[in-house]
Amino acid sequence: MAVPFAIVRHAPTSWNAEGRLQGSTDVPLSPAGDTRARNWLLPAPADRWRRMCSPLQRARRTAELMQPTVPVTVDSRLREMSFGVWEGKSVAQLRAEGGETFAAAERLGLDFHPPGGESPRLVMDRIAGWARDIAIADQPAVAISHKAAIRALLVLATGWDMTGRMPVKLDWTCLHFFTAHANGAVTLDRPNVPLS
Repeated sequence: MAVPFAIVRHAPTSWNAEGRLQGSTDVPLSPAGDTRARNWLLPAPADRWRRMCSPLQRARRTAELMQPTVPVTVDSRLREMSFGVWEGKSVAQLRAEGGETFAAAERLGLDFHPPGGESPRLVMDRIAGWARDIAIADQPAVAISHKAAIRALLVLATGWDMTGRMPVKLDWTCLHFFTAHANGAVTLDRPNVPLS
């Protein structure tokens, strides 16, 4: 069974504008983020699919603003990767403070593991379970999620090990279409589909 789904990163927050890692910190949308989410329009056929989102308020609010009349199901597997003690800091700050130790951690790709947080591999495992359930239910969906979760889907679809450049450059203001398979596989169909 192969079932299509689409996913988009939540609209912006003040921490996005400041380049700070949000992770599991429940940061709200900024006023600019509210405006952007209100103006997003889902293309066909995604405009008719069920809606799902991360439990974090920036994703929930984006989902509510995109089309207020459509009910949204919250699924915790769509939440952002936890960056543990690094949340609230920028990558530039962490590189400056951590030097070679932080650089070595970054080179671990899928096994990069912030202290007190989770690795991309753990995110990949939970998002794979979510995608498998989409396929089994045979119900296409649009998900509002987070950058690390969407990157984990790209890993599943391409085999990228999160070292070096992404095999497909994703625009974080666009919708990305994938297909979920009942065996847990994910394929990338159409990245970077505009929402306006």
